[in-house]
Amino acid sequence: MTGNFTFTIIKPSAFQAGYTGNILKDILDGGFSIVAMKLTRMTECEAKTFYEVHKARPFYGELVEFLTSGPIVVAIVCKENAVADFRTLIGKTNPAEAAEGTLRKKYGESLNHNAVHGSDSDENAEIEAAHFFSGFERYWE
Repeated sequence: MTGNFTFTIIKPSAFQAGYTGNILKDILDGGFSIVAMKLTRMTECEAKTFYEVHKARPFYGELVEFLTSGPIVVAIVCKENAVADFRTLIGKTNPAEAAEGTLRKKYGESLNHNAVHGSDSDENAEIEAAHFFSGFERYWE
């Protein structure tokens, strides 16, 4: 299923602001199907593991603190060319630089509170989906 799915997180600030329904509607309107979804909350250990790729970066501690600050919604979404199309749908990391109509432009507060996470490659989509959904491959059986 490589290329046909990606992983997303609706981050704590967007969840707390009540944007979850609108974000999910925009994802569906973008032609994606939601095949797995759950409301959860990351522990510090989970956040450190999930964002370990950024461990050496100066924003790592703040990122971990933010992602553990409240509930999140995690989901696996499907569409042909999923990763690239979802990256287009969410827009640039900084909402101030994101294109009009993108999720981050519409719902992001700042560079650090940018509403949603989206996998940046097919490989990372698999790794990230498996982090939250054990046996996620079964969704296509």
